Amino acid sequence: MSAASGLQKGIVQMAVRVTERLNVWTRIVVSAVVAGGLFGGTMAAAKPNLRDVREIDDQMLNVGLALIISRECDSITERKLKGLAFLWELKRRANALGYSDDEINAYRKSEAEKARLRAAGEDYVKSKGLNPKDAADLCKLGTAEIEKGSTIGSLLRAK
Repeated sequence: MSAASGLQKGIVQMAVRVTERLNVWTRIVVSAVVAGGLFGGTMAAAKPNLRDVREIDDQMLNVGLALIISRECDSITERKLKGLAFLWELKRRANALGYSDDEINAYRKSEAEKARLRAAGEDYVKSKGLNPKDAADLCKLGTAEIEKGSTIGSLLRAK
């Protein structure tokens, strides 16, 4: 698989991949969130789309980039447990901001959002002077992110 198709497919498959691993935990968390929602009062009716909530959308991009890097770079792997915990915290934050599980799922499953995040990921790689279609460049980016201790780097580790 080329780095380009990996980058394109990776961000698209990011949420699906994580969800498949966490179906049991998803049910537990969803039950807890629903119970909390029943007793927590009402939420504001008008909210921005999740794509416009930077603290959520930017972090989804970071997770997607980490997954692509780990998939395309043989010398870097994902930190699975850290990544899963990170995604659960992101979901909790979205719920705390008043977004329902249905709204969160609609956002993460949206083909338009996946395409937008793919393009944003490619733009990020290019902004670092690297080619998003080159696996060696993705390895360079991953190594730099790990060394920097960025969110992306915290979700990766060198093999």
